[in-house]
Amino acid sequence: MDQAPLTAFAENPLVGREIHKMNGAGNAILVLDLRGAGFLPRAEDARALARAPGLAYDQLMVLGDPSEPGETAFMTIFNQDGSLSASCGNGTRCVAHYLAERTGATQLRLATSAGKLEVSRESALSYTVDMGAPRLGWRDIPLAREAETAAVELGHFGLPPASCVSMGNPHAIFFVEAIDAFNLEVIGPRLEHDPMFPERANISLAQPLTADHIRLKVWERGTGLTLACGTAACATGVAAARAGLSGRRTKISLPGGDLLIHWREADDHVEMTGPVEAEFSQTLDAAVFAGENG
Repeated sequence: MDQAPLTAFAENPLVGREIHKMNGAGNAILVLDLRGAGFLPRAEDARALARAPGLAYDQLMVLGDPSEPGETAFMTIFNQDGSLSASCGNGTRCVAHYLAERTGATQLRLATSAGKLEVSRESALSYTVDMGAPRLGWRDIPLAREAETAAVELGHFGLPPASCVSMGNPHAIFFVEAIDAFNLEVIGPRLEHDPMFPERANISLAQPLTADHIRLKVWERGTGLTLACGTAACATGVAAARAGLSGRRTKISLPGGDLLIHWREADDHVEMTGPVEAEFSQTLDAAVFAGENG
């Protein structure tokens, strides 16, 4: 008697799940709500979603069950290449909007592996995230060796020393007179993988315009050149204040839009305020994950 052919792989459990395409100041975000599901995507799932038509993203925000009372969700954050990030400010605003639209909440507490984030709804499409305190010690960023983190000499591409900050993920900010004098798409990958950064780094070129306004371009580790990066804007606001280039309140203009950064003196926390846009939702089908193991 003939036997039915064996199935090589079980159907991906993400098939049939709804995914939401959003953006925060142009930062392309996918929100995937897996609360109650009991599983997380794999790295190959994250890569497959990044390749799927219409679903290309900068960060994939996966919602899991809260780990403590008072939390709305725990966020696991994937980059395009399947690597994990502990923090994403623009993605956090998108998640807050997704949840606020469904619950009516104006105050939310979200958690990541880097800590807890308090989010306030300012208006229909604007949110403020308390990103916590920056980490400025060389071990905390981390750097490969001891250095003055406000001026880390890397010696590449005629750039000045980098100001290095962690906002739950490592950032290197280069203050330059003219951003467009450098091709960040070319220099970003090399700087991301510089030996000084054992966990790689997000690379930013920052051009101070006034004492409270900075133009910024960002190469995100694991993703590439992006229209916006919330944690980079936060790190840049901190770095600029440390260097005396700005006060503690700064407007950061990225290619995708503006973010308002406030490095609070009272508790050292960084607040980020910015916009959210919901683009579309769709149900994932098996075609998205075809060849995911290749």
